[in-house]
Amino acid sequence: MVQSIETTFEIWASSLREVKARISGLFPQERVAISAGLFLEGLLRDEHRKTGWMRAEAAGDPGPWRQQAILGRAKWDADALRDIVREYALETLADNEAVLVIDETGFIKQGNTSCGVARQVDGSTGKIANCQIGVFAAYASRHGHAFVDRALYLPRAWTDDPARLARTQVPAGKTFATKSRLALDMIARTVAADVPLSWVATDRIYASVDIEMTLRGRCKGYVLAVNANHHFASRNRFFPLGGTAEDIAGNLDPSLWRSLPQGEALQGSESWAYCPFTDLDVAEYDKTRSGLWTPGLLIRRDANHALCYFSTWSPAGTEIETLVAVQQCCRIIEEGLRTAKNELGLDHNETRSWHGWHRHVSMVMLAFAMVSTVRHKASHESPGAVGRLMGTSRRFERLLRTPRKPKPGSLGAVAALPRQDHSSECRRKPFPPVEKQ
Repeated sequence: MVQSIETTFEIWASSLREVKARISGLFPQERVAISAGLFLEGLLRDEHRKTGWMRAEAAGDPGPWRQQAILGRAKWDADALRDIVREYALETLADNEAVLVIDETGFIKQGNTSCGVARQVDGSTGKIANCQIGVFAAYASRHGHAFVDRALYLPRAWTDDPARLARTQVPAGKTFATKSRLALDMIARTVAADVPLSWVATDRIYASVDIEMTLRGRCKGYVLAVNANHHFASRNRFFPLGGTAEDIAGNLDPSLWRSLPQGEALQGSESWAYCPFTDLDVAEYDKTRSGLWTPGLLIRRDANHALCYFSTWSPAGTEIETLVAVQQCCRIIEEGLRTAKNELGLDHNETRSWHGWHRHVSMVMLAFAMVSTVRHKASHESPGAVGRLMGTSRRFERLLRTPRKPKPGSLGAVAALPRQDHSSECRRKPFPPVEKQ
């Protein structure tokens, strides 16, 4: 037992050594690389606030200057760190049936000088606030989840003011990009990096025709939240010439509504309906491919009978349980963003520049990926050893624990959704059961 506890502690220690070694090449001087490693350690410590002074105190520095230099004065490429984070996370989390989720969160600010700050809708609360908006791409599989890309949204008030961009060190040539455009760029980078995945899920802010056509051409399934007035041009039995999501939902046969067997990811009061449209040959979007795929409309109804709509694209024969499981990954990532803020200091960035924001967020992404990796590896240790370990460290207790009953929206809950076995390769389902070792 003692040996198992020591082994599990070593997973944490060796993972920390490994990620420090991976990022050391980003920095021109060894002392800067050491400071970056201490910065990472500061994010992983128990302190609730991850300010420069607190990180400096944990690192044994007399002041926060070295910590601040990592985000501001030092010369290194935050995008290179982003790529390192993605590669590191995929070594543990990669799965062909994974889901890429695009979501956003707000970073509340007091003034108006931090890059991108404006009066806008805070993605984490849904309320208008003085904040920055960060758009994130997260990778979710049966092994865990991690953030693999990020971008700071710049409102038009910023992109139309060259002096303001220059003061916050925004790279030359940056122009206004919608959130859908940022999402599409992230999807393109992820696919170009040969990241294994089968599905993409987004909130309705990011749904666009460009994203749909791109994913169809690449044979990637999707579940994209859309507005009630979203028009579906595909033929269906309710509207031969197409119709809006609201119109189609209003004409659904009541027998199509289903309360799915209550996996832990599903709210008990929710019911779902799925309206598949006419199958299409994927060759219409990419002549090098073939096979039937189905566009459709997935609808969620809550206890108050309020409806949410999702545009879907999936291999012919895909069942509603699979589409619901993909959509539930959005809840997993929402929880991941909250965890990154509460435990890893995602929203504790004290810099005002473009580079400072991307560097800070990328370091937090690395810390999150490391925690996900350690959690996955620790889960293969004996239950007693992991339990003893959690009892000795609040950090492990909060970040590595595996609850007996998965909470709604957790990956374990998504994996609990019922699925039927299909031998056809095209009828893919995310997160097949992990094989026992």
